[in-house]
Order: sequence, then structure tokens, then C-alpha cells
Amino acid sequence: MRCDDDVVVVGGGHNGLIASILLARAGLSVRLLERAEHLGGASVGRRVFPGLPARLSKYSYLVSLFPDALAAELGLPLTLRSRAVSSYTPTVRHGRPMGLLVEREPGAATEASFAELTGSGAAWRAWTSFYDRVSAFGAALGPALLGPLRRRSELRDEVDPSTWDDLVERPLGEVLEREFADDLVRGVVATDGLIGTNASLHDSAANRCFAYHVIGNGTGEWRVPVGGMGALADALELAAVEAGVKVSTATPVLALHEHGDHVEVVTETGSTSARWVLCAVAPSTVDHLLGRDAAKPEGSQLKVNMLLKRLPQLRSGIDPAVAFAGTLHLEEGYADLERAYRLAQEGTLSDPLPCEVYCHSLTDPSILGDLAERGYHTLTLFGLHAPARLFTVDGARERATEAAVAALQSHLAEPLADCLAVDADGKPCLAAESPLDLERDLGMPGGHIFHGDLDWPWRDDDEPAETPAQRWGVAVPGANRIMLAGAGTRRGGGVSGLGGWHASNAVLEGRPA
Repeated sequence: MRCDDDVVVVGGGHNGLIASILLARAGLSVRLLERAEHLGGASVGRRVFPGLPARLSKYSYLVSLFPDALAAELGLPLTLRSRAVSSYTPTVRHGRPMGLLVEREPGAATEASFAELTGSGAAWRAWTSFYDRVSAFGAALGPALLGPLRRRSELRDEVDPSTWDDLVERPLGEVLEREFADDLVRGVVATDGLIGTNASLHDSAANRCFAYHVIGNGTGEWRVPVGGMGALADALELAAVEAGVKVSTATPVLALHEHGDHVEVVTETGSTSARWVLCAVAPSTVDHLLGRDAAKPEGSQLKVNMLLKRLPQLRSGIDPAVAFAGTLHLEEGYADLERAYRLAQEGTLSDPLPCEVYCHSLTDPSILGDLAERGYHTLTLFGLHAPARLFTVDGARERATEAAVAALQSHLAEPLADCLAVDADGKPCLAAESPLDLERDLGMPGGHIFHGDLDWPWRDDDEPAETPAQRWGVAVPGANRIMLAGAGTRRGGGVSGLGGWHASNAVLEGRPA
């Protein structure tokens, strides 16, 4: 059968755009269908607050997993900047406000901070020993994010056996309880296992999440995209147009029907056909398009965007430009995190809510426009253990926002309200997004930012690798010409572009010579 196009890509987020660009540049006829009226998906940049020029990444935030090799292949004008600080965690010890500072490259100031917090050098020595092993783990596994899926046994042989055992085989919580005596230090390490994941630290889901947070580009460093995530989305959209991708927005796909040598794609206005269909949407959405029953994943986070006239002072006395320059951990001691998980399982949000706060504008003031000269800053608060099911009752988002802001306010020396900017309508510049908002606005089932549970970035030794889709980790069970291309691919998620990249490679490998 003669098809309308070689490839139809369903979903115009960053993964769908990447797949479209690479395939169009390879000479294939590509059509991109997006349900929303604009492209960019969760990476889009917006002026969230009326009358103010700050352009925020409303849904996504930092970049770690986006491979430098992919950016080079795409030829994107993408600049990623390192943050000056890795993290700061305010706390109160013996009635005195203080905090744990971790530099981007931990040195004397970090060592002194550990000593002040814990009263000895043991915690610092444990930290350096643990992260030396994590760094070696990341360096070994980072390359496994690229190319066809490697076998589990191959990667295991490249990692120190004790490190593999601790980070892969044993529950992360068990390892942290053994390695670190201080509850706060345990919690700071543990948070990388929980972002977007509603799990106990004794669940293997925490291990998988932790792995993805430490292997990006072999280092796991989370960097700030200059211009915000919206700059990435804009650059991809322009590249797609220049490559000749046929883009249709406001075009929801209703069904997919595979017919041997082609796939029929049904939309609200008719149907089109292609040799391959790449789905840059959640796996559960693909099942729905195929007429299958599928359990909907459940997101578990609260995101609060803020615009401030100035950064607030902290009770510990640290310079706000240092405290907010990296990740500010709030109520994220190890016991706090486990308690918040238990409460969520019982149907209650923790109050205060464990949170992380990022100030992108300290690293990239360009997103502020002329507000930067006036001392304005953005803050992005990311609340943990906030599953979608807890937002189904009236007022839940407001209560969750209050619990998140309370976590921040408890460590401030002044009211946060005094620092918030006011928009053109006279309202404080604070906007919250729950998993249900992500589902409504982005079509993301359950508001799950990873589109479902994360998988390890390898294939089991006995796992089939007979087709290009299986080899690249983008296979849809029971389908031959329909593939995954989004965050739900084997190595997707984390604004990495890997889903789109691997799907495009699977098509190119499988096309006739």
C-alpha cells in the first residue's frame, strides 16, 4: 500500500520534535500530530504572570539526562550552565538555625559545613566515600543511555561488585541507613531517589529513580538551560520546520490500526497512513489508542512557580544568593521523607510537605527580561509525595500549596509574602500545578512526569532483542510498526530527548536498504 507519509509522530513535546527532526533530515516524509494548539509539551516556556516579562518553564525545570551528543547531532543553539552550588539544606540543631551546604565541587566549605552540622568529620568522610562510588557508577552507566540497549550482565561487569550490589540489588534505604548516621544527611542523598516517584526508600523504584539522577552524561550534573526550557522547545520547533516536518497542531489522535505494512492513524478530522508511527506519549495512552485496557499511572508531585521582587533572608543567616543557587532541600530528612510517604499511602498529605526549591534566575537571569536589573528572581518549588489521588477533593491543591509554602516559610527570617511580586491584576505571583493539572493541560495520564515507573537502562540477559524496536527499548507489545518515543521508553524521562532519539534510530535501522 502507498502511504501518505513514511512516519507519523504522535505528540509534539520535545521527544516528538526530536524524532521528527532526525527522521526528516534522514530523508523520510514525516508528519507530526499534536493535540494542543502549540508545540513543546511540558518544556514550553510561558509568561505565567500577567503583565510581567518573566518567561518560566511552567512544568519542567532542569536538564541532566539530555546527552551532549544528541544536542550536537541536532545542532541546537542550546547552552547549559552549571549551578554555583549543588544544594543547601536549612535545619535547626540544638535550637540554632543552621544548614548543610554542598558545593558543586565539594571542598573545604562543604567539609566545614558537615563538621558544623554533625560535630565530627565522620559524616563528611562517609559522604565522599559514597559519592566516589556513585561517580564511578555514573561513569560506567552513563554511556548505556546511548545506542541500542546493552545487556544487564555486560554493565554489571563494568561496575565494582559492592557498588552494583548497593545501588541495584539492595534497597536504597537500607544502604543509606548503613552508610550515614545523620538523618538529615541521609535525606539529602535520598531525595534523588524520589523526584516524581511515590515510593518508600525501601522500594526498588527509589533505586531506579536514583540511578537516573546520577548517570546523565556520565556525571549526573543537573544544569540550567539558558532561556529556560522554553528556549529548548523553541529551538526544536524551528529545526522541525526547517527540516520539512509537516506539523498539525490542535489535532488529537483518536485511534491507531496496524495493517501489516502500514498504520492507519485516525484523527477527529479523518485519517492518514504511514509506514511507521512513533508515539511520543505515555504507554497507557498508546494502549488506549490501540483499543486496549490499561492502568493509568499516577503522578506524585506538586509544582509551585513563583516570581519574587527579591530573594528572602533565611534564619540561618546564609547569603540567599548561595542558599538558593542550587537545590534548597526542605523537610527532607530521611525520617521526614518516609513519614510523608506513609501519610500519602494513608490518604493524607504531609504538612509541611517535603520540597525542593530552585532559583533558575541566579544561574540564568535572561528569563527575567528587564526585571533582572530590578533584583527580581524566580523560584520553583517541587513538592514530593503528593499523589494525584489526593487532589480529587475540592481545595486539595490550595491546601497542598499551603503545606509546601509552610516548609519554606519555616526557614525564612521574613514573610515570603513580602518578597512575592504582584502581577498586573494585583495578585501575588504564585501558581501551583498538581498532577491533575498536568493531566488536563498536557494530556499526561495521571500527571506522571515519567509516564510510568522507570525501568533500569538495560535489557535483561534473556530479554528478546530480535527487532530494532526491542534493541532500542522503544517496542510496543504486540505491535511491529508502532513504537514508543516519549518518556515511557526504556530510557526516557528527565527531559532527555532519549525517547525520540532512540525511536528515530529504530526506524532508520528497520527501514529497507
